[in-house]
Amino acid sequence: MSVEEDTANQGRLLATVHGPQDVKRMSASELDILSAEIRDFLVAKVSRTGGHIGPNLGVVELTLAMHRVFDSPRDRLLFDTGHQAYVHKIITGRQEGFDQLRQRGGLSGYPSRAESDHDIIENSHASTALSYADGLAKAYALRGEARSVVAVVGDGALTGGMCWEALNNIAAAGNPLVIVVNDNGRSYAPTIGGLADHLSTLRLNPGYEKVLDTVKDALGSTPLVGKPMYEVLHAVKKGIKDAVAPQAMFEDLGIKYVGPVDGHDVAAVETALRAAKNFGGPVIVHAVTRKGYGYRPAEEDEADCLHGPGGAFDVETGQLVAAPSVKWTHVFADELVAIADERPDVVGITAAMAEPTGIAKLARKYPERTYDVGIAEQHAATSAAGLALGGLHPVVAVYATFLNRAFDQVLLDVAMHKLPVTFVLDRAGITGPDGPSHYGIWDMSVFGVVPGLRMAAPRDAATLREELREAVAVDDGPTVLRYPSGAVAADLPAIRRIGTVDVLAESARTDVLLVAVGAFGQLGMEVAARVAEQGYGVTVVDPRWVRPVPAELVELAAGHRLVVTVEDGVRLGGVGDALAQAMRDAGVQVPLRDLGVPADWHPHGTRAQILADLGLTAQDVARDVTGWISRLETTPVDPARLTSESTPTPSAN
Repeated sequence: MSVEEDTANQGRLLATVHGPQDVKRMSASELDILSAEIRDFLVAKVSRTGGHIGPNLGVVELTLAMHRVFDSPRDRLLFDTGHQAYVHKIITGRQEGFDQLRQRGGLSGYPSRAESDHDIIENSHASTALSYADGLAKAYALRGEARSVVAVVGDGALTGGMCWEALNNIAAAGNPLVIVVNDNGRSYAPTIGGLADHLSTLRLNPGYEKVLDTVKDALGSTPLVGKPMYEVLHAVKKGIKDAVAPQAMFEDLGIKYVGPVDGHDVAAVETALRAAKNFGGPVIVHAVTRKGYGYRPAEEDEADCLHGPGGAFDVETGQLVAAPSVKWTHVFADELVAIADERPDVVGITAAMAEPTGIAKLARKYPERTYDVGIAEQHAATSAAGLALGGLHPVVAVYATFLNRAFDQVLLDVAMHKLPVTFVLDRAGITGPDGPSHYGIWDMSVFGVVPGLRMAAPRDAATLREELREAVAVDDGPTVLRYPSGAVAADLPAIRRIGTVDVLAESARTDVLLVAVGAFGQLGMEVAARVAEQGYGVTVVDPRWVRPVPAELVELAAGHRLVVTVEDGVRLGGVGDALAQAMRDAGVQVPLRDLGVPADWHPHGTRAQILADLGLTAQDVARDVTGWISRLETTPVDPARLTSESTPTPSAN
């Protein structure tokens, strides 16, 4: 019987759940049935839309227990990170929305205040929930409100320094606060570092053996998992002879510890949570879970337990339905290994995302030259600075949205020391289904103010490879290479290069200079064709290196009647702003119009849908350009009025 058939035939108990009160009234046997139905529901729904399946399969019983012990939304339940909140959404009356999970107008893949009163934070970056919880607990104490605050934090998130800053303050404040450590040994991939090693040891103390036995019994009766999964779980204790007291690490901070408990045993978790709730101070409940628990393809996925399939997948195999395509990430990964083959000084760094960013390929060939620092982007940047000081050239690969967290380190620890560190930003620009917290639209604006920093935006696979090599060749300051998510664009050759600027198309008429940044190169070509139909000539250029502004770009601007920039980043402080400033400094009076992403919180949807909403399509841009140029005076600009000799060369910002 398929998972979908099973959902239809055996999902009757789940159909009665419209809110937490329905879970509270259930018996132990009903909770076991409900847990199975929720897993089947998750697999059936997420297999159609894509999403974070692995993390949510691992927190089913844990979430049920939380809603049975606490009274949401009066009691506040916070999830760090929010991608493990699907079960919470199911319990709080949002089952019907899963047909449009992460789709336009449908449920967000993270907690959403607009969706439900049960969601208080729209949290989708790791290691922040404990700080939110600390503030909430202090506020309720000050206001005299008897309300519980519960934060669920993964062992992966505990590799982030912000968690430990919060724990220090939580212990000092002493307010009632329950911290559930969802310990599955993984974030995206297996959790690394000293903390991970310690938690791994905690799993091996005598008390944990009871948990292991319970999991063994459960796995033995689960068709999708069975004996092979138990053997994987059991293997973690091989070769370990000594155990430490599990409470020592946390109680040294001044926080009481309960556990470890079997996170897949509702009764056990419920007992621990009730004890923690009644304690009257901060308590950590250590719950041992399995990411992807109960679904064989997730259990057998060694890379990330089907952490977050990007699209629809086959229920039986867990494999994506769509045919595989060459991704930007793949091109980067291949070229980085090729560079590392030639240069022994090149090393790779990532922050708990080796597979998603492509660093894993380097790690497989050169493990001694690859560092996964955990969810710690600030440390990644400054550690890279140390590596550079030691004579190496680090390549730090993270999602564009996550480098925002390390701005100070890039500014003062790397750039101020003029250190050769290359930051590679995956998922730059509008990325789609994961929503506003994951859009990489800030980097060109935020990091554009860093003195000495050079930033490149490739338009295709060929320029990605070329610009990555140019970046690692820089030895007197930081470089940034940024590219979008998804399939890489078809190669778009330049007809000529002026300095560092690629000319993609040009006309006998010099009406419009269209500056197409990065992956918008093809859009620029389509716009030029449409505008040409209206009788105007368009020169399309790809600046390649957008910061600092190339002097050649300013010269080209001077030879046209109108300059238009189009970029996949926020307009405020973006490439258009920077070019306008460079033109003013050079005395170039040609009008400039900049098209980009408004600085706002844009809803989730596909990349194409959101770009259409923002007017960043070929049709929209061509209409705008035609309107602007038609309203200008027809007096042509003399290209000779600005020569390279009279044009100051912009310094690195």
